[in-house]
Amino acid sequence: MLKKAIFCWSGGKDSSYALYRIMQEKEYEVIALFTTVNENFKRVSMHGVKEELIEKQAESIGIPLSIMYVKSGSNDEYEKKMEAFMLEQMTKGIEYVIFGDIFLEDLRAYRDNNLSKVGMKGVYPLWKMNTKQLAHDFIDLGFKTILCCVNDAYLSDKEVGVLFDLNFLNSLPLAIDPCGENGEFHTFCFAGPIFRKPVEVEIGERIYRPLEIKTDSSHPCSTEIKTQGFWFCELNSK
Repeated sequence: MLKKAIFCWSGGKDSSYALYRIMQEKEYEVIALFTTVNENFKRVSMHGVKEELIEKQAESIGIPLSIMYVKSGSNDEYEKKMEAFMLEQMTKGIEYVIFGDIFLEDLRAYRDNNLSKVGMKGVYPLWKMNTKQLAHDFIDLGFKTILCCVNDAYLSDKEVGVLFDLNFLNSLPLAIDPCGENGEFHTFCFAGPIFRKPVEVEIGERIYRPLEIKTDSSHPCSTEIKTQGFWFCELNSK
């Protein structure tokens, strides 16, 4: 019998590749894709992707989508809502949550600690994989992905909106992780082996958002790199 799990879905390449591996290994039954969306803007937190595009991804994949809305974006709000959501999943017999994280130890410890409070366990199918090899494998499998958000400490408006392909990988400085695991960039996956059909999108304007709240050094996603803001690419459904 397959183990019941929910999948923490961002809509990007790591989520897509992690879900692909889970489907291939056939150890877990993914009951739902789980996404956090800012209720005020109807967009995925950090990625800036519209809610409707995440819905189209889930429809094409064929797995139900479950959305948790947040307003303030604070850690306290997120953790309280996440705990309530996970407790609800436990009543359905779901004991596992799958993530696409690769090597950030602090982030994994943060997730596992929160899950342990409700008696659930994290699953990390990409954990400790070589990110350069992972990126090349992802492309070789036929996945198609767009950079939807870049951190201005690493990349510029010239990179946001481009395809995550071999040309992009070959252009990256050595200081940037090929999978953007340190927060250098985020992506939106629109085609590949997990999709029944491509999610058709149009690339719109590029928008710069200055960083309003400095990252707390104790936060698992904190960085010593001085980020001033983020470039976003507006993605619209065709």
